[in-house]
Amino acid sequence: MSQTKLFDAAAATDLVNELRAIFNSGNTRSYEWRVSQLESLLKLCVDHEEDICDALRSDLSKPALESIIHEIGMVKGSCKLAIKEIGNWMKPEKVQTTMTSFPSSAAIVSEPLGVVLIISPWNYPFFLSLDPVIGAIAAGNTVVLKPSEISPATSSLIAKLFEKYLDTSAVKVVEGAIPETNALLEQKWDKIFYTGNGRVGRIVMAAAAKHLTPVILELGGKTPVVVDSKINLQVACRRIISGKWGGNNGQACVAPDYIITTKEFAPKLVESLKQELERFYGTNPLESKDISRIVNANHFNRVSKLLDDDEVSSKIVHGGEKDKSKLQIAPTILLDVPRDSLIMTEEIFGPLLPIITVDKLEDSFEIVNSGTKPLAAYLFSNNKKLKEQFVACISAGGVVINDTTIHLAVSTLPFGGVGESGMGAYHGKFSFDAFSHKKAVLYRSFVGDVPMRYPPYTDGKLRFLKALLGGGILELIRAILGWS
Repeated sequence: MSQTKLFDAAAATDLVNELRAIFNSGNTRSYEWRVSQLESLLKLCVDHEEDICDALRSDLSKPALESIIHEIGMVKGSCKLAIKEIGNWMKPEKVQTTMTSFPSSAAIVSEPLGVVLIISPWNYPFFLSLDPVIGAIAAGNTVVLKPSEISPATSSLIAKLFEKYLDTSAVKVVEGAIPETNALLEQKWDKIFYTGNGRVGRIVMAAAAKHLTPVILELGGKTPVVVDSKINLQVACRRIISGKWGGNNGQACVAPDYIITTKEFAPKLVESLKQELERFYGTNPLESKDISRIVNANHFNRVSKLLDDDEVSSKIVHGGEKDKSKLQIAPTILLDVPRDSLIMTEEIFGPLLPIITVDKLEDSFEIVNSGTKPLAAYLFSNNKKLKEQFVACISAGGVVINDTTIHLAVSTLPFGGVGESGMGAYHGKFSFDAFSHKKAVLYRSFVGDVPMRYPPYTDGKLRFLKALLGGGILELIRAILGWS
């Protein structure tokens, strides 16, 4: 939606009313409309790959390879899956009925919710904007997307491309900052989907509560990585580095936030991480072209503040270099930082990786569970019992064994948080379901009408209904024949 005038609450109301009228017309419910919009989104990605990479480079200095794999490729994959499967997703799901409603048939019908609002973040500004839009369109809704103003180049490009490729009567973009977001949140929506931090998540949920609007909140938290000693250490370190620094230089909700390992194994782990970091980013990572920058000065200062405590900065065992003029902070490893320090009580969302040591690895479970439930939790181990315990004992949005972050790319798994890391889930069919209402439908004919359900309520009817509900064949025969 091109903004040529002030976007305030009145403009937001007009926008929602316009979209509700379009939704009520029934146009977005058709299979043909949904597929045509998904195909257009796919074409958008193909036609403008270079433009998208340029925008991401402008906003985050994101390497082209990361942009193509983590953002454009993920959107294309979601589009292709939805186009392929949407016909099956839309079909009513037949379910069994009971003797109570015999004879009958039943189905669960997926119907679009209506007019939905999607508020996306700055860290993966293309993927995390378009991926929920794919689910909302696939489910047959009209949509408003509010991209993050902190990634202005990508926000502007999305707005321009949506006007060119999509049905702008049903899918609109509102650019802007806090005033525009507040104006949108004052409206009544049929669902709000928000990706970001818990502080704003609470604001979104409070606004939604005024209208009893359901929400999906994709938040974050302190994602732990528990590292056993008897593993392929080089592969483990490469995967940790890929998830932490290769994933937007730590600016990701599922990036490893801290490591837990044993005191005995920690020096070996630190040395291996150092070696692999140097292989990936060289001896001067601030000059590397293969690592993203911090998004802006405010976030640079926020991350830098985590190192200001002398007790924390003295624990740096690798990295720590900063260049504010370039908004660059080198990959930094810290060993045995105080558990009550700011770096261990707040989500880092940056390139700092503290390591906590324990006497035995099982002690890590208590450390993880003493905090809020994370969006993801990772374990590197070949110990079958430890893996089983980790899955059973650690509550997190998702768990990955012997890797980090790649569960996002598995469309058959739901992606979402638990507790303070979020609520609701999406990806693949879960995206379609997230923006659908599952309507229960029961079909009956006029035959088989049982008089037992109607007054007068005689003892015989009571015996019959008890036998029917109890499921006992002998009791049912006795009731029919009137035997005591």
